[in-house]
Amino acid sequence: MIGRYNRFYLLAALCWLSVLPAWAQFTISGSVVDADGAETLPGAAITIEGTYKGTFTKTDGTFQLTNVPSGPLSLRVSLLGYEPQIRELQPTQNETISIRLQRTAVVVDEVTVSATRADQKSAIAYTNVSRRDLNKLNLGQDIPQLLNFTPSIVTTSDAGAGVGYTGIRIRGSDATRVNVTLNGIPYNDAESQGTFFVNMPDFASSVSSIQIQRGVGTSTNGAGAFGASLNIQTNQLQEKPYAEANVSAGSFGTRKVNVLAGTGLLNNHFVLDARLSKIYSDGYVDRAFSDLKSFYISGGYYTKKSFFRLNVFSGQEQTYQSWGGVPADLLRTNRTYNVYTYDNETDNYQQDNYQLITSHELSRNWRLNVSAFYTKGRGYYEQYRPNDRYSNYGLPNVVIGDSVITRTDIIRRRWLDNDFYGSVFSLDFNSFKKLTMNIGGGWNQYKGAHFGEIIWARVAGNTNIRDRYYNDDATKTDFNLYAKAFYQFTSKLNAYADLQVRRIDYSFLGFNSQLQNVQQDANLTFFNPKAGLTYTLNDQNSVYASVGVGHREPNRDDYTQSTPVSRPRAEALIDYEAGYKLQTTRLAFTANAYYMNYRNQLVLSGQLNDVGAYNRVNVPSSYRAGVELEAGARLTNQLQWNLNATFSQNKIRNFTEYLDNFDNGLQEARQYSKTDIAFSPNVISGSQLMYTPVKGLELSLLSKYVGKQYLDNTSNESRKLDSYFTNDIRLIYSLKPKFAQEITFTLLFNNVFNELYESNGYTYAYISEGAVRADNGYYPQAGRNFLAGVRVRF
Repeated sequence: MIGRYNRFYLLAALCWLSVLPAWAQFTISGSVVDADGAETLPGAAITIEGTYKGTFTKTDGTFQLTNVPSGPLSLRVSLLGYEPQIRELQPTQNETISIRLQRTAVVVDEVTVSATRADQKSAIAYTNVSRRDLNKLNLGQDIPQLLNFTPSIVTTSDAGAGVGYTGIRIRGSDATRVNVTLNGIPYNDAESQGTFFVNMPDFASSVSSIQIQRGVGTSTNGAGAFGASLNIQTNQLQEKPYAEANVSAGSFGTRKVNVLAGTGLLNNHFVLDARLSKIYSDGYVDRAFSDLKSFYISGGYYTKKSFFRLNVFSGQEQTYQSWGGVPADLLRTNRTYNVYTYDNETDNYQQDNYQLITSHELSRNWRLNVSAFYTKGRGYYEQYRPNDRYSNYGLPNVVIGDSVITRTDIIRRRWLDNDFYGSVFSLDFNSFKKLTMNIGGGWNQYKGAHFGEIIWARVAGNTNIRDRYYNDDATKTDFNLYAKAFYQFTSKLNAYADLQVRRIDYSFLGFNSQLQNVQQDANLTFFNPKAGLTYTLNDQNSVYASVGVGHREPNRDDYTQSTPVSRPRAEALIDYEAGYKLQTTRLAFTANAYYMNYRNQLVLSGQLNDVGAYNRVNVPSSYRAGVELEAGARLTNQLQWNLNATFSQNKIRNFTEYLDNFDNGLQEARQYSKTDIAFSPNVISGSQLMYTPVKGLELSLLSKYVGKQYLDNTSNESRKLDSYFTNDIRLIYSLKPKFAQEITFTLLFNNVFNELYESNGYTYAYISEGAVRADNGYYPQAGRNFLAGVRVRF
C-alpha cells in the first residue's frame, strides 16, 4: 500500500515540475475605478480566466500582472457590490489598461457572509467549493461525501453508501469541533455540538458555495470552531428564470429525484426559488435503508441598496439503525452484518428551518446585515431491547404467582423535541483605501425536551403504553460579539486582528454531589483573540502567518453524566499557522504549516466517574502539528490535476487508560506518553485528475488515501483502522440542445479497485483471565459501486 502511494506522488511531483517553466512574456498593468471614474477601487480581484494567475488592486486601485503569456486571453475583474467585467486581450507587448466597474443594480447576497469568510489576502488556511464543484458529485450522497477530496478531510458513512448518517473529520477533529453556519446562521446542535447532515437531505442542491476553514479560522457564530469551520451559503441571486430536474440511481437501490425552479428577478425587485427532493437508499449494510425528503423555498425583495430574503427549508428522515457496527471477527466473512433485526429499529426525525436575512447599505462605506432564525426539530429512535431490566426504566418487578420477573423484552422510543432561535448581525465598514472592519455577533437560545417512552413490553405488568421513563428539559443560551479589522499597511503588507467574546449559559438536569438528579446551571465566558499578517512578494508569491485562540464547552453528556466534582472543564486551543502561496498561469501551489496546541482536550479514557459513567476526561496537554500541501496544475489545455496532501503528528503528551478488570471487579490504570489522538491519521491525501478530450466531455480519476487511525488514545496496534486508498472514475457529458439550456449526464464508478476498508469504528478494552482483550467494532464502506444521473436545466 505505501509503495503504491509513494509511486503515485512521485509521478505527481514530476508532472508539477513539467509545468514550472514560464511561457509568459509580458506585463499587464492598469487601474480599476468606478463607472464615474471618481473613485478608485482597491481590493478588486484580477484573474486570467482558465488559469491560476491573478492579483488584487492596491490601495490606489492599480494592479500589475507579470509573466503573462502571449495570445488571446480573458481578463476578469470583480469586486463585491460591482458587476464583474471581462476584458478580452491579446498581448503582444506590455500593456496598460483602465477598467471601470458598474455598481450592481441590486445588492448581492454574498454581503451577508463576507464578515465570517476568509479571502485570498487572509492569513488563514481555507478552501472554497463552488456550486459547479458540488454538482459534479451530487448524485444523492450527503454533504460530507461531496467534500471528500478537499484537504485534510476524512468522511464516513454508517450505512456504507454515503447516504443517511454520515460523518466528517477535518485534521482529525470530529463534527462536534467543526463549526457549521448556513448563510452566517449557526447550525450545530447546541447540546451535542455536532452536525447531523441527515436532517438536511439534498441540501447541496440549494447551496451556492461552501468555504472550509481549517484551524480556528475567523470569528463566527454558534458553537466554537475548534478544528475547522464550514461556511455554507445558499442565497445567490439568479436574475433569469430557470427550471431544473435531476434524476440519479445506482448501487444498493440508491436513487434521487429533485426539481428546482426560480422566477428570476421580477420587476427588478422580486425573486422566488424552490426545490423539492426525494432520496432513498437500501445502504451497503444489511437493512440500513435511508428514506429522505426535503424542500427549500426562498423569496426575496431587492433594491439597489437593500434586500430582504426569507428562507424556509425542511428535511425529514427515516433511517434503519446501523450504529452498532460490525464485530472484528465478521469483517472477512460478513462485512454487511447488522446487529439490529427488529423491523422498526429506525431513527425518525424532522427539522424545519426559517431564516429572515436582511442587508442595508447605510452609505458607500457602511453596511448593516441582520438575520433572525428559528429551527424546530422533533423526532425519536425506536429500539427493541431484549431481556432488559425493569429497574432501568424505574418500573417495579412483576409478580406472577410465586415468580418474580425482573426482566422482559421492551420496545422503547427516545425522543428529542427542540426549539432553536436567535439573531446574528454584522456592521461592515470599507474605507476603499486601507481599512476594512466588521463588528458583529449573535444571540441564540436552545430549548430541548428529552424524554423516553415504553411502547411495548412482553410482560408489561401495570405499565401503560407510552409510559415515560425519563423526562429531561434543557435550555442553552449562547451570546457572542466580535470585532475584526483588516489593514493594508503597504502595497505588499497587510494585517488583521479579530477579537471575540462568547458567553454560554446552560441549564440542565444532572447529578449533584449527593447523586440526586436536579436542575443545574453552567456558565462560561470565553475570549478568543486572533491576528495575522500577509506579505505579497510579487503577483505570483505571497507568505502569511497567524495565531488564533479557540475555546469549546463540554457537551450535554459531559454535564449530565457527571457531578460538579467530576465535571470536565472547557477545552482551550492556540492555533499557529504559516503558509506560502504560488500562483502562475499553469500552476497554483499552497503550503500551510500548523501547530494546534490544546489544553484540557476532552477524550475518552475508560475511567468510570462518580456516577458510574464512562465520561470524557480532560488531558492537560496535546497537540496537532502538520503541513498541508495543495496544488493545481494545468498540464495541457485538456488535462488538469488537483492534488492535496496532509502530513501530521497528533499526540497526547501523557495519557492514562483505565481498564475494567473482570477478574476482580475493579479498574486498572495504565500510563502512556506521546500516544496518537484517536481517529487522527498521519497522512491524508486527495487527487482529482481531469481530462477534457472534447468540449462537453470530462473524464476524471478521483483518488483518496487515508493513513491508519487508532480507535482509542493508546496507539495500540490491535485497536486501529487500517490505511486505505480508493479510486473513483467519473464521466460527465454536457450538451446544449435547442429545447433546454443544458443537459448533463454523469456516471460515477466508486471504489473501482474494490478496496475493502473501514472508515470508522470503536473499541472496548478490558482485562479477563489475566489478559487484556478488546472488542472492536467497525463500519465497513462499500466496495465497487456506481451512481448515474442526468440533469436537465431550462
